[in-house]
Amino acid sequence: MEIFHLRYFVVVAEELNFSQAARKLHMAASPLSQRIKDLEHELGHRLFRRSTHSVELTDAGAALLPLAREALEHFNAIPWRLREALGPRHRMALIGVPAGLHPDLRARVQELEERCRDRFDLKRWPGRTSDLVEAVHDGRLSLALVRLPVSDPALEVVRVLSEPLGAVVPADRFDGREALSLTDLVDLPYIPVPPEAQPVYFEQLDKELRAAGVKKRLKPPQTDYSGVAEIVASGLGFTVSMLDPRSPMRNYSVENVAVLPITDFHPELQTGLIWRRDRACPGAELAGLVADAREVFRQMV
Repeated sequence: MEIFHLRYFVVVAEELNFSQAARKLHMAASPLSQRIKDLEHELGHRLFRRSTHSVELTDAGAALLPLAREALEHFNAIPWRLREALGPRHRMALIGVPAGLHPDLRARVQELEERCRDRFDLKRWPGRTSDLVEAVHDGRLSLALVRLPVSDPALEVVRVLSEPLGAVVPADRFDGREALSLTDLVDLPYIPVPPEAQPVYFEQLDKELRAAGVKKRLKPPQTDYSGVAEIVASGLGFTVSMLDPRSPMRNYSVENVAVLPITDFHPELQTGLIWRRDRACPGAELAGLVADAREVFRQMV
């Protein structure tokens, strides 16, 4: 039994779908299924009940899952535990940052860099929230600012900023308006944020808009924020973005585009600070850095 057998088993157990698990592992379903069979043969127990329509954990599989997760946690912790044992007192630490970081958060990152300068050379590492969460979990990043929600039980999550969102609409259609309601948007198709730039929250926002009566959708071609802005400016639909004009994520500054608050719908994009719990407990390598970060970002909340 190799560590990859346990990793494969955990992903299949979480997805309960071999095809989805294979995509997540960047491999084909057939070899993944064979690896699981190899593990079952070595352990002498069936781990999954499979049918044409479903995959379920057996009793043995359910018993193995927490053991496999614990083994993977210890395995993934080896690099940073070794650095902790051998590293100098003053060393580099990485803090992950998402795209479009609000200037107030950026100022707090700079303050944290100054505060911990005698112990850590704190550097920023950009990335999508999913990648940043994985990197903090694996110990490659010490901390990260990420778009919420995050549900990894190994991580501590502290909300540090909530940014109100508004409707990005054709300005000529709402000329003279300082706000609008959902009723005003019912006839306009909603244009989702480009998938490659979309925090997980926007998936939930899409569902909330649909439940509130905004049913029409317009799927844009492969484009970025500027492309979506052009579609809005032409009057074909609306999207959602930050109300704060200082936000770098408010990338819709083209002619005939306005960003207006929605009087009966109040979405917010929340940003949180995350770190591994076991790396910040008393005496651990990041205890002091996390304490400083808590103090710096507490001012935001």
